[in-house]
Parts: sequence; C-alpha cells; structure tokens
Amino acid sequence: MQNALLLGSAIFFELVATASLKASDGFTRVLPAILTVLGYGASFYLLSLTLKRMEISVAYAIWSGAGTALMAVVGYFVFAEQLPPLKLASIGLIVLGVVGLNLASKSA
Repeated sequence: MQNALLLGSAIFFELVATASLKASDGFTRVLPAILTVLGYGASFYLLSLTLKRMEISVAYAIWSGAGTALMAVVGYFVFAEQLPPLKLASIGLIVLGVVGLNLASKSA
C-alpha cells in the first residue's frame, strides 16, 4: 500500500509539473515555472523512494505510462488539446503494457 501511495504521489506531482511547464510559456511566467521545478523535484524524490521497494522496470513503467495517459486527459480538459481515436487507442496500449509489466513482476 505504501508503494502505491508513494508512486501515486509521484505521478500527481509529475502531472502538476508537466501542466505547469506548458503554462509557463517557455519559462516566461514565474509561478508556473516555479511549480514546474518544484513538481518535478517532488516527483523524482517520491519515485526514488518507491524504487527502494519496487522493481525499476515496473515502477518507471507505471510512473511514465500513467503520467502519459493522464496528461493526455489533462491536455484535453485544461489545454483544449484533441483526443482523436488513434491517440486514445495508443493510450490504451500504454495502459495494457503497464498492466502486463505489473502482472509479470508479480508472477516472477
């Protein structure tokens, strides 16, 4: 349970940082730029704590895959980006890959 909380928090801060990076307009807006640096710092710190107890292949796949999928949703709702069928299918494949890695690590 602690791993899930740490990794979930790392994903949350990565989402905040990435959304702030977009909002920073090339680091020309101070508050989003600060949130970007703090968010990535918190995310990597929490990911490093997760790696003490989890395989790197699984932890990184979940962190990056969930971050990618969730950022597509954030992009759609916050930044009016498009979610065409091919993008949605590709996100689905990422999710399937993460689930597969997680299942493989539990059966080993």
